[in-house]
Amino acid sequence: MNNGDVKRLSRLSAITTQLQTKSLVTATELAERFSVSVRTIYRDIRALESSGVPIYTDEGKGYRLVDGYRLPPIMFTENEANALVMVEQLVLHNKDASLVKYYSDAIDKIKALLNSDNKAKVNLLSERTQFSQMKTLEKNSDHLSILQQALTNFFLVDIAYKDESAQLTKRRIEPFALLNTRNSWILVAWCRLRQDFRNFRLDRIQTYDLLTETFTPHDMTLEDYFIRYG
Repeated sequence: MNNGDVKRLSRLSAITTQLQTKSLVTATELAERFSVSVRTIYRDIRALESSGVPIYTDEGKGYRLVDGYRLPPIMFTENEANALVMVEQLVLHNKDASLVKYYSDAIDKIKALLNSDNKAKVNLLSERTQFSQMKTLEKNSDHLSILQQALTNFFLVDIAYKDESAQLTKRRIEPFALLNTRNSWILVAWCRLRQDFRNFRLDRIQTYDLLTETFTPHDMTLEDYFIRYG
C-alpha cells in the first residue's frame, strides 16, 4: 500500500467521524477540512457507500448518516487521548459544578473506549498533570449544564438575578451564547424585561426555572453579535 492509499484510508475514516458528529456535512466543508477538491470528496462518499456505509444525500445541502445507523466505536490515537486528558484537568478546576460532573462522566466513557496501553498512559498523564494556580478557585455556580440545554433547545428561562449593586430582579431570558472569563461564566441572552441582549454572570443567578416554552432562534452568529454589540 503506497502513501497515497494510506492517506485516503485515513481521510475516509475521518469523514465517517464527521458524519457521526454533525447532522449534515457539505462536500465543500469536507474538502476544506481535508485540503482536497470537492470532486475528491464526491469520490470518497461513493467509496464509503460502496463499502456499506448508508449515507443519505440531501441534494444541494450535504450528507448525513441514515437515521438509526451506528458506526463502531472510534479509536483514539495517543495524542488525541492526551489532549482530552489536558482538557479534563482544565474542566476539573472550572468554577461551575455541573460542568465538572458531566464532563467527568463523559471522560470516563471515553477512557473506556481506549485500549489497555493507551488507558494506562492517559491515567498516568492525568495523575502527573496539575494546574496549581486554578486549584484555589471555588465553585461559584451550578447552572451551566441547564443553560446549555436551554441554549440548544431554545427554551425560555426565568431567572432571579443579583446585579453588581446587589439588586435582585426577575428576568425571562432567551439564551444565546456562553462565554468563559477568568473569573466566571457569562450567559449572553435576550432579556425580555430590557428588550435587548444582556450579559449575565452565572454566579449571580440566584435561582432559575427552565420553561417548556420555546423562543424563535436569533438569526445571527456569535461573530455577528460581537460586531453589533462590540
